[in-house]
Amino acid sequence: MKTTVDLLQIGDKAIITHIDLDKIPLKLLEMGCLPDNELEVIQIAPLGDPIYLNVNNGSHIAIRKEMAHEIEVELHQK
Repeated sequence: MKTTVDLLQIGDKAIITHIDLDKIPLKLLEMGCLPDNELEVIQIAPLGDPIYLNVNNGSHIAIRKEMAHEIEVELHQK
């Protein structure tokens, strides 16, 4: 099922399918936010922003909800 990172829940795992390179900072790309890489939602702040992710079982990053909306993923089946 295709969706975006901002719609995932804690514990969800997904594969990145598409990133708009014009809207994503280079730093996120350097930390592994690239197509075909896996991510897991570790924590979501109480008001839903930021979202804390584990990318490729190694890079832990926190991204704003508006940025998470730009990252398309395919959710793993539970």
